[in-house]
Amino acid sequence: MSDKVRVAIFGASGYAGEELLRLLLRHPNAEVVAITSRKNAGEPVEAVFPRFTHSRLTFIEPDVEKIARICDAAILALPHGLAAEYALPLLNAGIKVFDISADFRLKSEARYKQYYKVDHPAPYLLRKAVYGLPEIYRTKLKKANLVACAGCYPTSAILPTAPLLAAGVVKPKGIIISSSSGVTGAGRKVDLPYLFPECNESYKAYGVVGHRHLPEIEQEMALAAGMEDIAINFVPHLAPMNRCIESTIFMDAQPGCSTDVIAEVYKKAYGKEQFIRILPAGRTADTKYVFMTNICEIGFNYDKHTRKVIVNSAIDNLTKGAAGQAIQCMNIRFGLEESAGLL
Repeated sequence: MSDKVRVAIFGASGYAGEELLRLLLRHPNAEVVAITSRKNAGEPVEAVFPRFTHSRLTFIEPDVEKIARICDAAILALPHGLAAEYALPLLNAGIKVFDISADFRLKSEARYKQYYKVDHPAPYLLRKAVYGLPEIYRTKLKKANLVACAGCYPTSAILPTAPLLAAGVVKPKGIIISSSSGVTGAGRKVDLPYLFPECNESYKAYGVVGHRHLPEIEQEMALAAGMEDIAINFVPHLAPMNRCIESTIFMDAQPGCSTDVIAEVYKKAYGKEQFIRILPAGRTADTKYVFMTNICEIGFNYDKHTRKVIVNSAIDNLTKGAAGQAIQCMNIRFGLEESAGLL
């Protein structure tokens, strides 16, 4: 019997599914035993993703009962709203579930309904899910059976702000986040706004008020600050690139704040983290240097003129913002080297 973690990927024909395959097929301690896709069931994986011609995997129907018999972990790379349908029977079968969608990220059932316009299909699972951001929830992840992997935009916003809020060096009010994402963030689908002629030579904001990732960001920022709630402005943009996210965040400084103080806070929080790169004061994060990696790069400045702390981050939305994050969480849960398959 193999001593590797047997992994099933539900919804493996999307961009996140492709990234999961790219990483897991070279993972020294994991074996992909099933990949599902209703649309592509019966097709070999190379028919959809030619890069995987060396793999003998074939897409199958998402039969939970059959798949649960052959896997230890299930990664759900499904559209929002579908994950709960699969998570419950998988959990009941003793499978560890890592969900890349937003179905279990929010702790508030009311907030879920407000932003997703439907009642949550399994509200009791919201209380059981552990938020999948390893650098903050590593201890809880070691025993988690249901992991709600952090979203791509939220990852880029929470990692650079949580330590500063927790340390009290910035004010929790008046926070503004301006983020830009590559087109793969919209998913692998044929949709007019995301066709090449529409995106190329174009840069625009969207979802300026009430974006679905807003409550997730506010939830985690509030927890970091030790508050019940935080209200922020989050403005996402669609950038003419395939992948990666850059976020620039503006926060009011508390008295006594300085670049040295900020640097010390980051050193204490992330000094030993292998997937977070803190830049020297004054330098800004660049998507070029996180492309196809599980790294979150963070740059920071302190503007004495406006008393603003300005931080920016860069991640690959498909890796640290999705597939890589799920694998990092899986590695922690199964007691593997946290960086396995990710370097």
